[in-house]
Amino acid sequence: MIFLADFSVIKPDFGLIFWTTIIFGLFWLLIGKYAFKPIANALKVREDEIQNSLDEAKKAREEMANLNAENEKILAQTREERSKILKEAKDTSASMINEAKEKAKEEAQKIATNAKMEIEAEKKAAIADIKSQVGTMALDIAEKVIKKELTGSPEHESLVARFVDDIKLN
Repeated sequence: MIFLADFSVIKPDFGLIFWTTIIFGLFWLLIGKYAFKPIANALKVREDEIQNSLDEAKKAREEMANLNAENEKILAQTREERSKILKEAKDTSASMINEAKEKAKEEAQKIATNAKMEIEAEKKAAIADIKSQVGTMALDIAEKVIKKELTGSPEHESLVARFVDDIKLN
């Protein structure tokens, strides 16, 4: 302990400084060779991995932004197409309704025209039938009147005979 009693940290001896410097240098070389290089390499690898991850994250964000922009474009196109389809459907339904109305009007007009023609034909047939019946009735009446008038008179009988002969000749 006597040796330590003389020791002072504030004023070290040359031997202490020498041996401390040599041990520190050896320690530094060993640590530098076996610890600092692997640590520095590990840090470099870690830094590269982090940078790669950051680059990939940036690329992923850009891709997501591009995908979002594309999705918005697709949605806009889809909305536009949907509105076109709806407009076309409305136009088609309106034209179909108009066509159906026109066809219905034409069909109603045809039916009305046919009904008028049938009524007119029936009317003419009825008038002809009535005329025929009136003629028949008039003939019947005339026959009865002539029969009554012509019976008994020789003059009338000769007239009738002449008419019958005229009819047979024609």
